[in-house]
Amino acid sequence: MTNKDPRFFLVREDILPEAIIKTAQAKELLSRGRATTVNEAVEKVGLSRSAFYKYKEGIFPFHQWSRGSIVTISLLLEHRSGVLSSILNNIAQVDGNVLTINQNVPLEGVAGVTVAIETAELRGDLEELVARLQNIDGVRRVELVGQS
Repeated sequence: MTNKDPRFFLVREDILPEAIIKTAQAKELLSRGRATTVNEAVEKVGLSRSAFYKYKEGIFPFHQWSRGSIVTISLLLEHRSGVLSSILNNIAQVDGNVLTINQNVPLEGVAGVTVAIETAELRGDLEELVARLQNIDGVRRVELVGQS
């Protein structure tokens, strides 16, 4: 296999070597501003600089893999004025681009809503967005149901 033809695998963290996990942790510190230099980041996680540079181009958090894709989120919302508007405002605040909205007729005070979002410019990651939407008053459930 050459670098021109990379293959990707989805692997559970608990089976990865410690150096790869620590590389991902160091990259996370750098991306979130919790470390300002590679030296500081690798020192915080207990990794050598050489190991960091060896693995840094090959390890990415799952949420980063989804950049630039279209995700579909399913929500169960209370049938009250402004709940859907709050959802859309929160998506816009993190630079998500809403492509489609499909809302079912409310039954027993709740309505199912499906929103397709383009994530190329998304600030933060999908897990943060889902948590943010879940915390909106009137939202009963949020699920990431698809990605393309």
